[in-house]
Amino acid sequence: MSESQPIMLLTGASRGIGHATVKLFQERGWRILTVSRQPFDPACQWPAARWAHIQADLADLAAIEGLAAEVRSRLPDGKLHGLVNNAGISPKGPGGKRLGVLETDAFAWTTVLNVNLVSTALLVRALLPELEAAHGSIVNVTSIVGSRVHPFAGVAYAASKAGLAALTREIAAELGARNVRCNAIAPGEIKTAILSPGTDDLVARNVPMRRLGEPREVAETIYFLCSEASSYITGAEIHISGGQHA
Repeated sequence: MSESQPIMLLTGASRGIGHATVKLFQERGWRILTVSRQPFDPACQWPAARWAHIQADLADLAAIEGLAAEVRSRLPDGKLHGLVNNAGISPKGPGGKRLGVLETDAFAWTTVLNVNLVSTALLVRALLPELEAAHGSIVNVTSIVGSRVHPFAGVAYAASKAGLAALTREIAAELGARNVRCNAIAPGEIKTAILSPGTDDLVARNVPMRRLGEPREVAETIYFLCSEASSYITGAEIHISGGQHA
């Protein structure tokens, strides 16, 4: 692995959009660091997977500084070229029931907001010197549910994604003069391993393109936002929803 390779830190890499993003960036010559609550799985076949894996729980905000220090120790030249904040949790009730305001307790609110929103702000804060050194790009993964009520996504998840969209604008405004860009992508209905019952009907009714999105289509947009092709784009939120957001 060459020290000249760009390096990206990705949270939430184990499946779906995160998995597709790791695969695409590796195909295009990037080195990837991934964050997971789980220990490294020796069965993982990604190139340099053991070097890439960092075990951390983003719900524990006190652990963010330690996570940043571990990331820093793995950067050969002190530069972090990309930070993709993809980790997100959406607790469900019995039978996968959507949790509204009345069903969501203080513990659920705190956990969801820590993982989906606050940890992102603290990671950016902790890793700013490395991002600034690389003229790096931050990509936050929001969601279509941040701007509309959704039949499957719970209230805490929706609120956290709306907050993440606002955080994206704040970071872009604050760090633009320091040559660090920050954008967001807002996926709609994407074909992943776990889809809620009724998704097919929702797509047929509400998605003009009448199909699910592919994880690689999302990954391609993330790559664009981390590349020089988007060098004058910051503070944007790009909807990847087949027209569902319109």
